[in-house]
Amino acid sequence: MAKLAHAQWSSRMGFVLAAAGSAVGLGNIWRFSYMVGDSGGAAFVLVYLACVALVGLPILVAEWMIGRRGQKNPINTMSDLAASHGKTRAWATIGVSGVLAAFLILSFYSVIGGWSLNYTLSSVIGTFNGQDADSIGALFSGMLGSPTTLLLWHTAFIVLVIGIVARGVTKGLESAARTMMPALVVLMLILVGYGMTSGYFGETLSFMFSPDWDALDGGVVLAAMGQAFFTLSLGMGIMMAYGSYLGEDVNLISTARTVILLDTAIALLAGLAIFPIVFANGLSAGEGPGLIFVTLPLAFGNMTGGTILGLMFFLLLTFAALTSAISLLEPVVETLEERTSMSRIVATLVSGVAVWALGVAALLSFNVWAEVLFFGLNIFDLLDTFTSKILLPLTGLGAILFAAWCLERKSVETELGLSAAGVGVWNILARFVAPAGVIAVFVTGLL
Repeated sequence: MAKLAHAQWSSRMGFVLAAAGSAVGLGNIWRFSYMVGDSGGAAFVLVYLACVALVGLPILVAEWMIGRRGQKNPINTMSDLAASHGKTRAWATIGVSGVLAAFLILSFYSVIGGWSLNYTLSSVIGTFNGQDADSIGALFSGMLGSPTTLLLWHTAFIVLVIGIVARGVTKGLESAARTMMPALVVLMLILVGYGMTSGYFGETLSFMFSPDWDALDGGVVLAAMGQAFFTLSLGMGIMMAYGSYLGEDVNLISTARTVILLDTAIALLAGLAIFPIVFANGLSAGEGPGLIFVTLPLAFGNMTGGTILGLMFFLLLTFAALTSAISLLEPVVETLEERTSMSRIVATLVSGVAVWALGVAALLSFNVWAEVLFFGLNIFDLLDTFTSKILLPLTGLGAILFAAWCLERKSVETELGLSAAGVGVWNILARFVAPAGVIAVFVTGLL
C-alpha cells in the first residue's frame, strides 16, 4: 500500500499527537466546557461520549481508512478507490468538499488565531493590569475595529502555520505536535492546579459534573452530537490526509479511541482551568467567545499573579490554534503537491497566501466591510456558516457512506481486525447509526 514518494508518520505516537492536536482547537478551550455546564453537567458528558462512540468514532475510522488505502490527497484517493471498486469517480466530490472546507475554515480560523497571538503579547506587556470591564471591552472592540491590527496578527499567525507545514510531515506536522501538545497539557495542568487553590474548584466541579437529567432534551442531544462530530476535525479532509501518511501496522479503532479520549480529557481540563478563575472573580461563565477575550483578561488584570497566568493561558490558546491550523492547511497542500508540479514548499506558500488573502476579507468584515452582506451574513459569518452547516456534515456523511457501502466488506473487516460480534456492531454503526446522526445534525443546522 505504501509508496516511496509518499511521506509516512515516523511512529504511532507521532500520528496520535498530530491527530489529537488537530481535534484540540479553540472551540475545545471554551465551548465544550461551557456546553457541559449549560446542558446538564455530567449528563451532557455521558450523552456526548455516547455520540462520539456512535457517530464520531465510525466516521473518524472511516476517514483514516480511506486515506490509508488511497495514500494520496483526499480528491485523488476518493476518485481512485471508487474506480477500483467499480463505482463512479464522482465520489471524488467528497474529497473536493473536504479540501474546500479546510481551506475556507482556515481563512477565518487564522484571524482568531491572530487574536490569540495579540493577547499573548498583551499579557506579557501588562496591558490588562488594573483595567475595568469597560476598558477590557474597549480593547477588544478596538482590535476588531482596526484593520491594521487584525491584518498584522492574522499575517503573523499564517506565517507560523506556513513555516510548520512547509517542513513536511515528520519535520513539520509531527515535530510541531510532539512539542506543542505536551506543552499545552503542561500549561493546562498548571492552570488547573491554580484553580484548585482558588477556593472555587468545588463550584467548578459541581458546574461541570453534577448531572441534571432534567436539562436533557432533544436539543441537548443534538448539540452533543454536533459537538462530537465537529470536535474531531471530521469532514474537513484532514483525517483523510493524515490517514494517507499512515502505515498498515496501526490499529485504526484503538488509535481512534486514544485520540477521542485525549480530545475529551483536554476539553474537560480546559473547563477545570477556566471556570475557577471565572467564579473567583464573580464573572459569568456563559459569555461564549467573550469569555476568552473579554471576561478572562479582566480577571487576569485584577488578580495576584494575573500576568503570568494570562501569559500561560493565551500561550495555551495559541498552541491549540496552531495545532488545528496546521492540520487545516495540510489537505490543501497535499492536494496541490500531488495534483500539480509544485514542490512541497511552493504548494505550502501558494495555499498559505490564498488562505491569507481570503482571511483578509474575513477580518475586514469586522470593520470597513461590515456592511457587505451575503444572505444577511458578513464574510466572516458566511464562511463559518457555510462550512459548519453544509460542507462538514456532507463530507463526513459521504465518507462514512463510502466506507460502509462501497468498500469491499471483507477487506474492511480484515483491516479493522474485529471479532465477529465487533464486525456486526461496526456494520450497524457505519451503515445506519452514524449516517443518521450526521443527517440529524445537518437538517437541524439548516432549520
